[in-house]
Amino acid sequence: MRRGPGEASLRRRRGPGRLWVAVAALVAGTIWLCSSSSLGLARPSYRVQDSNGWRASSAPRSYWPPPPTESESNGYLRVRCNGGLNQQRSAICNAVVAARIMNATLVLPELDTNSFWRDESGFVGIYDVPHFIKTLKYDVRIVMGVPEITKNGKTKKLKAHQIRPPRDAPVTWYTTVALEEMKKYGAIYLTPFSHRLAEDIDDAELQRLRCRVNYHALRFKPHIMKTSSEIVSKLRSEGHFMSIHLRFEMDMLAFAGCIDIFTPQEQKILIKYRKENFAEKKLVYRERRIIGKCPLTPEEVGLILRAMGFDNTTRIYLASGELFGGKRFMKPFKAMFPRLENHSTVGPGKLEENTRGLAGSAVDYMVCLLSDIFIPTYDGPSNFANNLMGHRLYYGFRTTITPNRKALAPIFMDREEGRAAGFEERVRQVMFNTHFGGPHKRIHPESFFTNSWPECFCQTNARNRADQCPPDNINDVLESQFQSEEDMEEVKASNQTDSTSQTEETMI
Repeated sequence: MRRGPGEASLRRRRGPGRLWVAVAALVAGTIWLCSSSSLGLARPSYRVQDSNGWRASSAPRSYWPPPPTESESNGYLRVRCNGGLNQQRSAICNAVVAARIMNATLVLPELDTNSFWRDESGFVGIYDVPHFIKTLKYDVRIVMGVPEITKNGKTKKLKAHQIRPPRDAPVTWYTTVALEEMKKYGAIYLTPFSHRLAEDIDDAELQRLRCRVNYHALRFKPHIMKTSSEIVSKLRSEGHFMSIHLRFEMDMLAFAGCIDIFTPQEQKILIKYRKENFAEKKLVYRERRIIGKCPLTPEEVGLILRAMGFDNTTRIYLASGELFGGKRFMKPFKAMFPRLENHSTVGPGKLEENTRGLAGSAVDYMVCLLSDIFIPTYDGPSNFANNLMGHRLYYGFRTTITPNRKALAPIFMDREEGRAAGFEERVRQVMFNTHFGGPHKRIHPESFFTNSWPECFCQTNARNRADQCPPDNINDVLESQFQSEEDMEEVKASNQTDSTSQTEETMI
């Protein structure tokens, strides 16, 4: 049926109106979806992050010859690993790589007994030594001590020549300076050995060796693993749990120069500690906080969690030393999240005589590694947090929430000055802009120990050949290469024998 010109004109006038209604509906729907998405993200999943087909793999992807025999070795390498448990752990990884670089025999690394830990456990008291040596048998030759030598009719231990290696020394330093001294003296002793090998090495196989040491060879002693497992079982018996590394301790606060929130007496203690342990430097609290250099307070951690949708039923395991400033800093956090535990409250009795020691730190490390969610509150120079983030990434992209202190600082400062409108939404916007522990490219200043992707990962159905996965079992890969090496030696020996026999027959 034909419509008249008046009706057609009316339809033309209605057209834009209907279009506007449709656009308004679309915008409203989009806003609703965004807000719904925001609310959905307000509580990160306890499940592992999407791997996008990536998985951990530190097996060699090119020819990897076996370590030298005793007669082929260039000498013995001793190291003294200083610092706390995780600084020492990184140093052990570097020591193995250094020994490999120099074609040397590694003496079981020494762990420094320092004034802070007051722990004389040593390597044999913390780590499973037989497992360590066996796991790395295709990479380096490891012995318990330097051998004895006989000189002028007297038998004595070979004395290692002591050297202080430069910080972040390149591979070339080990293949020149260190190797020359090793060949001269037969053994060298590198001390101190914290951060004495550059993290950025342009050799993916050496980086994968670091991962084999860190994530496969370095296993804590059975009693530490048993205690950690019992704690995790107790925590998980009531559902999921998160772990928090609360780095609100005297050494870190003094290092960061964040002291204005403390009493005059507490400030004196921090200033004194800083003068005795760190280089002199003028630090202004507000300036340090704005650039994200101050550790989060327990209350700030609680406010972040609450803004992200976690409530007072959340089970939390706290990994930390002695918090500075007493109970008053923990009170607001406990009010928000009362279900708090640590290795002393949930552990199976007395862990060690000294729970501040390496064993206590080792248990904290394992519980945090196995927790459903891990939150490091200060990842700057914290070896504990950095190593754990890297281990959780390697362990299957386990959820890690890393607060961006620099982005959060102005939000907290506004709240303290009475400008609290939209506080939780602003916190959410910062916190959702993170990878939550999924695979991502390592960007400076992120450490290799924090993120060993892509060197120590491979991709199923990879398009890039360099990303393809080798066989699952590292030992199978190395055993096959080791066997190939032995077969080649047998062939060479056989050829030499045949050649000698032919020569003798000709002579006869």
